[in-house]
Amino acid sequence: MATTQLLLFADYFQLHVMDEDAEDDLGDAWTKEAVSEALAVSEQTLGIGTEVNMHVAVTVELLDHPPVDDIDTFDHVVEASIEVPTGRIAVLGCTDYLPDAARFEVPKGFVRIRASRANLANVRQPGEEGYEAPEAIEQVYLRIWPAPYSAPAVIKRWTAGG
Repeated sequence: MATTQLLLFADYFQLHVMDEDAEDDLGDAWTKEAVSEALAVSEQTLGIGTEVNMHVAVTVELLDHPPVDDIDTFDHVVEASIEVPTGRIAVLGCTDYLPDAARFEVPKGFVRIRASRANLANVRQPGEEGYEAPEAIEQVYLRIWPAPYSAPAVIKRWTAGG
């Protein structure tokens, strides 16, 4: 298992996980339902919704099997599949410069991505008191493993206030 820590700017309240050569446009994928689920899906790109329009702490784990069931430690958990024909995934904020994005080697073909988000009750919006404090930063855990395509799923849903 390889683990990488990133600090990414979640501009427009989203992060992207994509094949490094994907040209998918998530504009139409951000439906009302997708916003509610914090997950927009196209063939080779995922949009992961965030609570904040600022930096979030991102942990990327590359696995060779599905992750253990640890959803109780997270606030919101979604999964989806994308195709990765290049064998390289880029992880970035939606307005980040793609050539500078963090890249990860994965087997070519379909991968499953579990996006687990934590600390959602403690996040602060820009301008709110303490919004830059480490304990107020949203945490996003991306676990990626090879798996046949399967439909997107909301495993655990966050609702503000609990």
